[in-house]
Amino acid sequence: MAVHDLTHVLAVLNAATIVALTYAYRRIRAEDREGHRRAMLVAIGIGAAFLAVYLVYHAFAGLAKFGGVGPIRPIYFTLLAVHVVMALVVAVLVPLTVYNALAGRFSVHRRFARVTFPLWMFVAVSGLVVYVMAVHLYPLPAS
Repeated sequence: MAVHDLTHVLAVLNAATIVALTYAYRRIRAEDREGHRRAMLVAIGIGAAFLAVYLVYHAFAGLAKFGGVGPIRPIYFTLLAVHVVMALVVAVLVPLTVYNALAGRFSVHRRFARVTFPLWMFVAVSGLVVYVMAVHLYPLPAS
């Protein structure tokens, strides 16, 4: 597998994150704490795998290139910037949210989760949108 193929792996991991988070949310809404806990462990594992692949990809491939021209460029780069900032926020919020759950501080966990869940979902979905735009809709022309 070539380094540039890791973008596809990252997209699959983002999609898997969306599925795991959605399932975890449904489990907690159904008051199935054990199902929620298991689904969140899967989501956290996927997140750890994503981070590892992401770091390897960017260590060897550098920054992704965007081939779009015209008005789509500021749209793409605005989305990318918001995605990156929110990913950094989520990288802090997820461990705090998990810590409070593991510590049995469920009222604090719930308060964090009400912010963490939608932001994490936004990061996963926007990551897929960025991938589709940069890799499939507006790739760099072959040189």
